[in-house]
Amino acid sequence: MASDITCGSLLQKLQLIWDEVGESDEDRDKVLYQLDQECLDVYKRKVDQATNSRDLLIQALDDSKIELARLLSALGEKAIARTPEKTMGTIKQQLAAIAPTLEQLTKQKNERKREFVNVQSQIDQICGEIAGTIEVGEKVATPQVNEDDLTLERLEDFRSQLQELEKEKSNRLEKVLEYVSMVHDLCTVLGMDFLSTVTEVHPSLDDSIGDDSKSISNDTLSKLDKTVATLNEDKKLRLSKLQELAGQLYDLWDLMDAPKEERRMFDHVTCNRLASVDEVTAPGSLALDLIEQAEVEVQRLDQLKYSKMKEIAFKKQTELEDIYAGAHIVIDTAAAHEKILALIEAGNIEPSELIADMDSQIAKAKEEALSRKDILDKVERWMSACEEESWLEDYNRDDNRYNSSRGAHLNLKRAEKARILVNKIPALVETLVAKTRAWEENRGLSFMYDGVPLLAMLDEYVMLRQEREEEKKRMREQKRYIEQQLNTDHEGPFGSRVSPNRPASSKKAVGPKLNGSVSNGTPPNRRLSISGQQNGGGHGVRSGGKDSKKDTAKTASPANNNAAAAAPAPAAKEETASHISGADPVPSTP
Repeated sequence: MASDITCGSLLQKLQLIWDEVGESDEDRDKVLYQLDQECLDVYKRKVDQATNSRDLLIQALDDSKIELARLLSALGEKAIARTPEKTMGTIKQQLAAIAPTLEQLTKQKNERKREFVNVQSQIDQICGEIAGTIEVGEKVATPQVNEDDLTLERLEDFRSQLQELEKEKSNRLEKVLEYVSMVHDLCTVLGMDFLSTVTEVHPSLDDSIGDDSKSISNDTLSKLDKTVATLNEDKKLRLSKLQELAGQLYDLWDLMDAPKEERRMFDHVTCNRLASVDEVTAPGSLALDLIEQAEVEVQRLDQLKYSKMKEIAFKKQTELEDIYAGAHIVIDTAAAHEKILALIEAGNIEPSELIADMDSQIAKAKEEALSRKDILDKVERWMSACEEESWLEDYNRDDNRYNSSRGAHLNLKRAEKARILVNKIPALVETLVAKTRAWEENRGLSFMYDGVPLLAMLDEYVMLRQEREEEKKRMREQKRYIEQQLNTDHEGPFGSRVSPNRPASSKKAVGPKLNGSVSNGTPPNRRLSISGQQNGGGHGVRSGGKDSKKDTAKTASPANNNAAAAAPAPAAKEETASHISGADPVPSTP
C-alpha cells in the first residue's frame, strides 16, 4: 500500500537494484547526493510556503488589530470594553479571538454611519430651506460622513444641532403663518386680492398648500415683512384719508343741516372717523371704491355749499353772536351782517376761506367766553342775591306778612334763606372785584358786562349800599325819636298810657310817611340796571343776554344810567331811606 512506502523502504529497494546492477559507489553517491538536494529543495519550498503563510497571517492579525483600533477610535471610548482580552497564543488563535469583535464593531460602525447620514441629511435639508437654496420637501444629496469620528458625543452634537434647527424651522413656520394671517386681514380690510398678494411673495404660501410645505427662507420672511409693512402703511394712509373725508362730510352736513337719512347713507364711511388703525377690522372698510365714493360725496357737497354760502355764513354769524351774548359781550351785529353780505356778493373771498375765518372767530369767542365764565358765574350769583335782597325789602315793608294767609309760611322760609344770601353779598362782591381786577391785569383790558365796565358797576353798588346803610341807620334813629315823642304826648295827667287804639292811630300817621317814601322810591338794586342807556341807544348792537336776563339784570345790578347817580341828593336819600336791609331782624309785631 502507498501508506507503507517510506523513504527508508525506497532507499533499501534502490540499494537492491544497485546491487543487482552493480552500480559503483561513486554513482551511488551521486544519486544519493542528487536525492538529498531534491529533498532539500522540497523542504525549502515548503518552508517558504509556510513562512509566507505565517507572514500573511501575521499581516492579517496586524490589519485586524489596526482595524480594531480604528473602529474603537471611531466609535468612541465606550467600545473599548468590547476589546478581546486574549492577546497570547498562536496567530490563528489570536485571529479567531479578534474576528467576532471586529465583525461586531464593523456592524456597529455601519449602523452609526447610517445614523450620521440621517441626521446630517436633515440638517442640510433645514439649512437649505432656511437659506432658500432648496425648496421645502426637496431631497438633498447624501452627505459625506467622516468615518474616523463616529462617536456618540459627535452624534449627540449633530442631534442637538438638528433640534435647534427644527426649533428654528418651527418658529419660522409660525412666523410665516402669522405674517400670512396679517396679510389676509389687511387685504380683507383694504379690499385687496389676498391670493395674488401672498403668492407674489412665494407660491408655497397659498392656502391650498400644507403648512409643512411652506417656504421658511430668509428671503420669504423678508418679503413678508415688507409686504405687511407696506399694507400697514397703506392702511394708515387710507384711514387718514377716510377720516379726513369723514370730517369734511360732518362739517358740510352740519353747515347745511343735512337730514339724518342722508347721513346714514355714509355710516360705513363715518363709522371709523375716530377709530385708531388697530380698531379698523371690518372687511372692505378701507377699500379704494369706498374712499372714492366718499370723495365724490365731498365734492358734491362742496359744490352745493357755494349755493348755500350766504345761509351758512349767517348761521356761523348767529353762532358767534350767541357765544358773545352768553358771555355778555356787546358786538355790532348789523355791521357784521353787512360785511358778510358784501364779501359774498363781491366774490372776493373763497367760501372755504370765509367759513374758516368765521370758525377762527368762533374759536376765539369761545376762548374769550371761557376766560370770563368764572367771573360771569359770580355775577349771576350776585344779581340773584340782589333780587332776593329786593324781594326781602318788599317783604319787610308788607304789614300783613305775618297774617295766616295762604302761602305766608313759604314766604317766611324764603325770607330766612334770603337773609342768609344777602349777608353773603359783601364777600361775594369783594371776591368778584378781586377776580375782575386779576382778569383785567392779565388781559390788559377792561372787563365789560353788556358794554358797561364791571368794576364801575361794583363800585357804584358798594357806594349805594353804604348810602342805604347810613340812611337806614338814620331812619331807625328818627323812628325811635318819633316813637318817644308820641309816647310822651299821649301820656295821661297821672302818667298812665292812653288806650291801645290811640297809639295805633298815631303809628298809622307815621306809617304812610315811611310807606310813602318806600313806594315812591325805587330800590337801589332795581335802579342799578345794566347798561340801560348803552343798550337802549344803539341800533343793531346785540347785548350780552336774553331779554329775560336783561330784565333781571335791570332789577339786580348796580350799573344803571347816569341819571340815577345825578338825581338830587335829598330825593336819593329819601328813596334809599325807605329800603330796609334784608339783614334787619323781623319785628315781632306788624
